Amino acid sequence: MAIYDASAAEELLTGMRLARGAIARGELVVLPTDTVYGVGADAFSPDAVARLLAAKGRGRQAPPPVLVPGLPTLDALAQEVPAPVRDLVAEFWPGGLTVILRARTTLEWDLGETRGTVALRMPADLVALDLLAETGPLAVSSANLTGRPAATTAAEAEAMLGDSVAVYLEAGPRGSGAPAAASTIVDAIGLEHPEGVLRIVRHGVIPDREIARVVGADRIAPDAAAEP
Repeated sequence: MAIYDASAAEELLTGMRLARGAIARGELVVLPTDTVYGVGADAFSPDAVARLLAAKGRGRQAPPPVLVPGLPTLDALAQEVPAPVRDLVAEFWPGGLTVILRARTTLEWDLGETRGTVALRMPADLVALDLLAETGPLAVSSANLTGRPAATTAAEAEAMLGDSVAVYLEAGPRGSGAPAAASTIVDAIGLEHPEGVLRIVRHGVIPDREIARVVGADRIAPDAAAEP
């Protein structure tokens, strides 16, 4: 277990090589994203996902989101991508938007108690995207123990997760504010129906008003607590 500085070319090459190997072996890697640091595992390895949840002290009832390297992976993992979701990802990917959709029934994975859904995001971070391009989709949750603040550096993550993680990739501070802002999460399952609406289930770095600007205020569930 070591921390590799992604701002130093030689350490970046070594860290990325070791991170790819760790993911292939079903181990965990801490990586930067554009919001906070995440702890990642092979999304298609049930043992690796279980290891991720155990490292965080989290149960199967809280499945991790999946980070993807690009739009083609969205269509490969989601059963259906409604037009408003395509508008959202065109506007905010790569970036701090996580979209909950129905997962393809043919996928052989076990992320936990997802009820057939998957939360997908393409991060706006070059280190994360480079790693995803090599490994494919990763199950990634914030790099912290459950109930503790999200890590904004790899060192903060290491202090909480220790040797449960094989490789730590450091790329400078991430996140802002107290606590650090995470991605905005929208549940788009309802948009499968012509008159359906989406729900904002976590307010994050993308304000509610920006979601409404793209999809229209009438496509957002009225019980979603709007932010200023």
